[in-house]
Amino acid sequence: MTDPATQPSLPTSGRPRRERRAVLVRLDPAVHEALVRWADDELRSLNAQLEIIVRQALLQEGRMPGHSGPLPRRGRPPKAAAGESSSH
Repeated sequence: MTDPATQPSLPTSGRPRRERRAVLVRLDPAVHEALVRWADDELRSLNAQLEIIVRQALLQEGRMPGHSGPLPRRGRPPKAAAGESSSH
């Protein structure tokens, strides 16, 4: 029997989503607070802000893997796929 949590979900576009990895990071409390303020200023979650910072650093150093996927889209997913209509 397969575990549904390990199977990629299908977004409305029909393409499988890349699995996201959870990472535990230990930070100095002052650094954490600075990151939270920065994320709030950018209207992002702390997680999204960290991913952007890490991706920028990888690009700057020429270490971004070519097979890395794009950042997930911000905000809520669309209510219905394009071409679908609700009958009201």
